[in-house]
Amino acid sequence: MPTRTPSPSPWTCVLWDVDGTIVDASEGILRRLTIALEHFGKRPPTRAELVHWIGPPMYESFQVNVGMTPAEAAEAVTFYRGLNKIDGYSTGAKLFPGMGELIRDVATAGIPQATASSKPEVQVVALMDHFDLSTSLTAIVGATPDEKTLSAKSDIVAEALRRLQASGADTSRPVLVGDRHHDVEGGAAHGVPVIFVRWGFSWPHESDGAQAAVDDAGQLRALLLLDDPSSAPADAAAAPAEGAHA
Repeated sequence: MPTRTPSPSPWTCVLWDVDGTIVDASEGILRRLTIALEHFGKRPPTRAELVHWIGPPMYESFQVNVGMTPAEAAEAVTFYRGLNKIDGYSTGAKLFPGMGELIRDVATAGIPQATASSKPEVQVVALMDHFDLSTSLTAIVGATPDEKTLSAKSDIVAEALRRLQASGADTSRPVLVGDRHHDVEGGAAHGVPVIFVRWGFSWPHESDGAQAAVDDAGQLRALLLLDDPSSAPADAAAAPAEGAHA
């Protein structure tokens, strides 16, 4: 009987939120939001108020945060995305500490990965290319350009799983890594557990319902990669690593 090779991870695939999880794009988002909202006669957010903007689709945020109608929000999204294209999708963006190395190490371990972002997919592709992470990802999934056809996190999670399955990846034990309650809710809609990262733009209660919450990339690494796969318990995927906060 052949010996079973120990898995390097409790998970068969990893889904990644992007803004606030992998990438800190807050500098550019705040600058473009200020220009866009002043253009439409609205008060721009302070940096502290970015928590209301980073995470949900912009089409939704323009309605919820400044009271625009759906038609006005669609116009504002078009204007904002135009600024983004001129500015450059990666201008001012930076990786959160340790995240680039972790994603590359997860790929080296043979674990399929995909983004599952509410950011327009063209921007996610540009960011992953900019940070040299595209080759570590089996699929790069984001919202449609209008941010309406495909934008809800639950739909994006479903699409990420579909593309992983189409590539031949094992999606029997997926995990989603994110920083907002939208990630927790989107994962729950498909029975996907969520590891919540605390370094993004979120309120403390948003981690409610997550499998675990972590404060840095080291704690996240301990949940995604096993130092000694042969010693992992069969139910490792259900047990948060030491140092993480459930």
